[in-house]
Amino acid sequence: MIRQQSSPTTRVISPLRRSPATATTKSSNPLRTHMRPCRTGREQMTDTTMQLLSQGTDPVKMPDFDILAEGKTLSGVAERLMSLSLTDNRGFEADQLTITLDDADGQLQLPPRGARLTVLIGWKGEPLTEKGTYIVDEIAHEGPPDRLTVSARSADFRDEFNVKREVSWHDVTVERVVSAIAHRYGLKPQISEMLMDIEIDHADQTEESDMSFLTRMAEMLGAITTVKSGNLLFIMPGGGVNAQGQPLPSFAITRSSGDRHQFRIADREAYTGVRAYWLDLNYGKKKKVSVKRRKPPKPKKEKSSSREGDYMEGAEGNVFVLRKTYQNEQAARRAAAAKWQQLQRGAASFSITLARGRAELYPEMHGTVTGFKSEIDNQDWIIAKAEHTIDNSGFTTQLELEAKIPEWIAETE
Repeated sequence: MIRQQSSPTTRVISPLRRSPATATTKSSNPLRTHMRPCRTGREQMTDTTMQLLSQGTDPVKMPDFDILAEGKTLSGVAERLMSLSLTDNRGFEADQLTITLDDADGQLQLPPRGARLTVLIGWKGEPLTEKGTYIVDEIAHEGPPDRLTVSARSADFRDEFNVKREVSWHDVTVERVVSAIAHRYGLKPQISEMLMDIEIDHADQTEESDMSFLTRMAEMLGAITTVKSGNLLFIMPGGGVNAQGQPLPSFAITRSSGDRHQFRIADREAYTGVRAYWLDLNYGKKKKVSVKRRKPPKPKKEKSSSREGDYMEGAEGNVFVLRKTYQNEQAARRAAAAKWQQLQRGAASFSITLARGRAELYPEMHGTVTGFKSEIDNQDWIIAKAEHTIDNSGFTTQLELEAKIPEWIAETE
């Protein structure tokens, strides 16, 4: 069943039991009337499953979670939980929550759509990590054996984001555009310092939603935009820094902490630079500007000790050329830089599933991996996507990583 707890109590040890520290006083609950008492309890988990959960290299490490509806802790979920999955995306792709509950006894009723669920996950005996608030938008019931699946998306993504508008932006900065849209939805703008003062001569938002327009503007500038925790972010991706330019927390992953991994690099996507053309009206001819990796000074130590090695860069002279001719050098330089950063993010990828989940990991954090090929270990990585799963097998985290974007320079030729 789903109900609020009245007070912290001593609990039977369970790998999927919530932390008592989050218990609240009894009060009304929008989901309570939709769930009848569960008579099956913990005994529904099979003996085999419980044996697998109770055995392991470290019996103290057991998954823990907490789910709150409209701010009130729910109980009765642990006994029925089959799986809980959280997908943390970047950009305008809503974070997803999926909860599957056992309904073999037929006692569950369908919960209401639109309910707000806040989820915390982690390990028993440790502080849980809050992973955001979600709005229930899809319900599924299937069987036999009967099970109820509740799907929800990040509460930061609202239906009004899809409203199409007619707006003409003229002689404005990126800061002004992002701030105006943020205030329209009661959000706080968070803009990378290097993007704030970029001037936009003219841009038409014709039958286009604000978020679609922001996404299009971000792509032109090599940025990403999203909504997180009440903030409208407009930032440079792949740098491992926040909107203020301060470094995000870093991570370190060893091969022994992972179950599976996959590394991919394609030479056709590994470019050494991007070239753009612009029209010089003073001389009446086209000129070009090139963006490429900033070469560090020759190291005195061995090459293997430095990260972001040449292996990720691609063949010398593999330059991507933009077809469009821009009206001035600044526009050409900006377009070349945006394209170069986009290509750098897609040149190499690395994914890994952590056998022991790490709830503190989220997109745009940067870090390193060790125990793999030297070309992989010598690269700095950025989290592009994180998926956390709690089920009868334990708590795992699947990460999709991209190569951290190195420093670049622009040269006029």
